[in-house]
Amino acid sequence: MYDDILFPFDGSDGAVDVLDHVVELAGFADATVHVLFVADTARDSVTVIGGETVDVLERRGERVLSAATEVLAAAGVAHDTEVRQGNPAPTIVDRAETAGDDLIVMPTRGREGLSRHLLGSVAEKVIRHSAVPVLTARMRPDERLAFPYDRILIPTDGSDGAAAGVEHGLALATALDATVHGLAVVDDEGFDPLSGVLVDGADDEDDEDGPVSAVDGKAAANDALDDLAAAAERHGVTEFGRHVERGDPVETIVDAVSELDAHAIVMGSTGDHGDDRVLLGSVAERTVRTAPVPVITVRDGA
Repeated sequence: MYDDILFPFDGSDGAVDVLDHVVELAGFADATVHVLFVADTARDSVTVIGGETVDVLERRGERVLSAATEVLAAAGVAHDTEVRQGNPAPTIVDRAETAGDDLIVMPTRGREGLSRHLLGSVAEKVIRHSAVPVLTARMRPDERLAFPYDRILIPTDGSDGAAAGVEHGLALATALDATVHGLAVVDDEGFDPLSGVLVDGADDEDDEDGPVSAVDGKAAANDALDDLAAAAERHGVTEFGRHVERGDPVETIVDAVSELDAHAIVMGSTGDHGDDRVLLGSVAERTVRTAPVPVITVRDGA
């Protein structure tokens, strides 16, 4: 399923932890890992050493990448390395898209403090703009990196944006012979950012058809899960669970990970309006920030 995996690597604790997961993914998929160090051009990195003008960040990148290659070589994983100068997030996205990579894997934070290059802000920018699926791992003490993924959670609202995550998640589940749990959330705050439906009897004064009830929210959630179940059957997924829950979408997704002992989340990363952005601070990004398992986000059209 994955032939080429891009792994932006900066040598931080979190990146080192995720490297082991990359080894497992690549071993399963027989993939080539492309390890990338981005020398941030926003930082002053050029100096003179022994009369020679050098870029200290590029030199550091070469040292960092050599440490990663030792791990990959020891595991027998095909790999190559590259140091690029540029703004980290756009450079990562451009490298993945122009090279035709199948997956980007990156941590959002190191275990001890903030990584200088590949922090949450950079990871979220990559998720927002990458046409290539992105696997992020939060890398905190409660993070679980289990592979292969035996149970995959797929949140859905039935939208085109969600469909991208559904298709990718089901393809991954098929390859791994994993159980799929479909989740649709009816938000009890009045408007559901997953389904785009007003709930709890909230009135829409401008709607010619009158107020939308909580029943409509649950119906939309069940319709989305019906679509997911049908797609799972087409993919040959034999173990499928469906779950309709009420509550804050992100909190509900994170709770479901614990309750279902899910090993990964796969979800679409665009809003219900079909645009090319992640809704900042909304479901996909907040899930990436808080979920204790890897999250694969897939943009509509990826």
